[in-house]
Amino acid sequence: MTNSPTLIVMIGLPARGKTYMSKKLTRYLNWIGVPTKVFNLGVYRREAVKSYKSYDFFRHDNEEAMKIRKHCALVALQDVKIYLNEEGGQIAVFDATNTTRERRDLILNFVKENAYKVFFVESVCDDPDVIAANILEVKVSSPDYPEAHRERVMDDFLKRIECYKVTYQPLDPEGYDKDLSFIQVMNVGRRFLVNRVQDYIQSKIVYYLMNIHVHSHSIYLCRHGESDHNMQGRIGGDSELSPRGKQFAAALRGFIEEHGLSDLKVWTSQLRRTIQTAEALGVPYEQWKILNEIDAGVCEEMTYEMIQSTFPEEFALRDQDKYHYRYPGGESYQDLVQRLEPVIMELERQGNVLVVCHQAVMRCLLAYFLDKSADDLPYLKCPLHTVLKLTPVAYGCKVELFYLNVEAVNTHRDRPLVSQPLSRTGPAPLLLRRNSYTPLSSHDQVKRPRLYSAGNRPWLPLAPSPSALHFPNTPEGTLMKTQVIVFK
Repeated sequence: MTNSPTLIVMIGLPARGKTYMSKKLTRYLNWIGVPTKVFNLGVYRREAVKSYKSYDFFRHDNEEAMKIRKHCALVALQDVKIYLNEEGGQIAVFDATNTTRERRDLILNFVKENAYKVFFVESVCDDPDVIAANILEVKVSSPDYPEAHRERVMDDFLKRIECYKVTYQPLDPEGYDKDLSFIQVMNVGRRFLVNRVQDYIQSKIVYYLMNIHVHSHSIYLCRHGESDHNMQGRIGGDSELSPRGKQFAAALRGFIEEHGLSDLKVWTSQLRRTIQTAEALGVPYEQWKILNEIDAGVCEEMTYEMIQSTFPEEFALRDQDKYHYRYPGGESYQDLVQRLEPVIMELERQGNVLVVCHQAVMRCLLAYFLDKSADDLPYLKCPLHTVLKLTPVAYGCKVELFYLNVEAVNTHRDRPLVSQPLSRTGPAPLLLRRNSYTPLSSHDQVKRPRLYSAGNRPWLPLAPSPSALHFPNTPEGTLMKTQVIVFK
């Protein structure tokens, strides 16, 4: 995604939300597949100076402390270099105040020497209420104040801020810094100034920072009620709710009323099982195409047993790398993450929202909020008839789970203990696989209505299945859509 590594440099006085933005931005970039890591200078300082005594350490005329702080910055930048050059990182976030031109020039020289790109993010805030709230929420629990009283923390930290103000030189978009690439975020997102965005990844950073907000809200995630296909063990399709699924929809309405969620927005996919679940709530809801379940392509409406017997190679490939594996004619989890990015942006902007979705979709959304890796994402447990309440907090997300006491089948498949090697006789056909371009089932990356369902014959004759082309003894045309097989 990036031609050369990028260093994101945070700028701003203490208690301006730099670490909050750093952590959220890093979580987002990792979620969309860009290896990113935060380097927080406070961690390096606490390693160098084991015990913090008072704000005097941050006085500009404290020469010994200034030497320690500069040394910590140089050590952190060397770790940045190791991460970007040797560990496969693409983006490093340098989370520090970086309030002087001298410090920023040092960083610019480091970037130039290593042929990195650089993007500055300055957080400017003059709202005393926001600053005080940030100090109380975050700094009271800081390692700098292990057993301090709240009043002492506030007093010491405000004096620390005054120490930084003496030498603070904000970015100058009209003069000294006019050639730099940066975004200034004023008063936690009330206003933005963007200067010289140079590439795609910088535009993604700007887009994300302009969408996040800090006001308190909760996100409720649940799957649709149990469907007929769930009971049959079939994946995908567009089946209706089972009797127990309808019971869950009624229980979900009671849950909303019990928790007094009168201002709750409700989003669903455009598949019947989520719509039927939302209709029982008695509140307005929005249908989103991009919330549709992962497209299983030729495996739609099949059970895992049917897939294993009909497409043994595909079944084994998926077990080996479930995140990147793309169903023939369908999607991978990686595709799904890209499709769901607009949903994440809207969830960051909105108030309280209930998302009634599907297993793979819910896994992708959970992985973003809980900062889960691509390797763990496809195996997150998202049981039916359970509501997850996610409440963003300072540097993470609080999770509450509510089981609504309606039984349902278990659709979770555990991670295989050992990936089974593929057995082939003779030369293997060259197929377009996960790192190659494979057209999705529709141009807008959502499912189209099917002309037939499992158990019914299609209206049109089907072409031979991919598996029949690979394995001569495999039956042809079982529960397939018409396929075009592409060979190199």
